Amino acid sequence: MPPNPNPSDEELMERYRDGDAAAFDVLYGRHKGGVFRYLVRQCGNRGTAEELFQDVWMNLVRARLTYTVQAKFTTYLYRVAHNRLIDHYRAHAGGALASFDAADGPQLDEVPAARGADPAVQADVKQQAQRLLQLIDELPAAQREAFLLQQESDMSIEDIAQATGVSRETAKSRLRYAVVKLREGMQHLERA
Repeated sequence: MPPNPNPSDEELMERYRDGDAAAFDVLYGRHKGGVFRYLVRQCGNRGTAEELFQDVWMNLVRARLTYTVQAKFTTYLYRVAHNRLIDHYRAHAGGALASFDAADGPQLDEVPAARGADPAVQADVKQQAQRLLQLIDELPAAQREAFLLQQESDMSIEDIAQATGVSRETAKSRLRYAVVKLREGMQHLERA
């Protein structure tokens, strides 16, 4: 039977555990962007995020021989990233947790507008995007993390709970409070 042409992340990690180095390359390609954006947005410094990013992947490499499927691979991967962030915060107590600058993407004024868009609409969209980024930056760290995990890696509440080491209800509450605060902040912008 030929190998699955589109293996799941869990299958790839098992293949990597069993000695298939190419499986790691596929996993890395699938998840490097999301993990890096998560780290940048959580720690707020591109240089620090790059260091943490390397540590996360090295930790994954070191843990490959003991890997067993107990949850989705993304849950496992983001748990490794979360733990590395916690270690970093403990070592650098008092550091800023997150910032939404353009460290990993284009500046807001570089984002191309839809063709034929009205300049007034473009200005409004830009203002809304800036406000949303500001609101995300102002969220408490735990709420911001839950929101980013859901948005960056499409994690379920159960996955977020496992990745961050909290109960399902705590993860659900953090995500719900984050969404409520973001909605309220955006509604305030619309009324202004």
